[in-house]
Amino acid sequence: MNWVDQVVGFSASLNQRAKFSIAVISVFLLAAAWAEISAAGYRMRDETPDYNTVNLAERYKPPLSRIATQEGSSRICLMGTDNLGRDVFSRLIQGARIAFHVGIVTSLIAVPFGALLGLIAGYFGGKTDAVCTWLAATVAAIPALLLILAVSLVVGKGLFGVYVGISVTTWVGVYRTVRGETVKHRGLGYVQAARALGYSDARIIFRHILPNVAHIIIVAFSVRFPSAVGTEVFMGFLGIGAQNEPSWGVMINNARVRLWQGVWWEGVFVTLALFALVLSFNQLGDALRDRLDPMRRKGQGQ
Repeated sequence: MNWVDQVVGFSASLNQRAKFSIAVISVFLLAAAWAEISAAGYRMRDETPDYNTVNLAERYKPPLSRIATQEGSSRICLMGTDNLGRDVFSRLIQGARIAFHVGIVTSLIAVPFGALLGLIAGYFGGKTDAVCTWLAATVAAIPALLLILAVSLVVGKGLFGVYVGISVTTWVGVYRTVRGETVKHRGLGYVQAARALGYSDARIIFRHILPNVAHIIIVAFSVRFPSAVGTEVFMGFLGIGAQNEPSWGVMINNARVRLWQGVWWEGVFVTLALFALVLSFNQLGDALRDRLDPMRRKGQGQ
């Protein structure tokens, strides 16, 4: 059976909620990819993007309104316009691009780092475990949001500060989980047999223990991704996230002051998009945990 058949078979084994979550995430991913191509095109042409173009004559237009463009034509705005006449739908799609940037980059930094540190600490124990656990406890003792804000302010406003700030604070949970599983597996028979055969510590860790804790790492990625997105939205709400870019946090911050005026569409649509993406990742993470955890499969007789 090749890898394509394995992927298809694995997908078929997921429940309906997980399949629906994958579909929702795929839609957002395609939208983010299209937004990335579009934004790159504007940068190459050195033009102001349409989603950042101010058109005061068409501001506060409700959803499905027809507005006039600067080229003299007209078009329909699916989600209306904001206080500067910018298309909410276009900005929401660009916000998805930023959300995936933050989620992917920070997860690819924090999850592997926490997993590697957990494998090393759990396997070797002793002073190595004590030092790693002290480091994790020190980071965990600092309020996560304050640490993220401090790191971001030191590194600088913008996405790079967001990447560093979130990555520094989100590896602790992965470390603790992987370390606990590694300590459990360290005493099992297959590890003892590998030691008796003279295998190196690196081979035992990466060839024997890692495959048995890989499900934790995969689930951690699916959980850390929406957490990072939510953190970026909050930082954008405070004005410390993406600069001159329509992140979801910036859009929510801009929309909140106009809700009392009846301009509801920008805040509602962005909030629904954030809710759908985060919920889909959480549902997918639960399904992956149930499917990939060897202990759960054994308990279910699979």
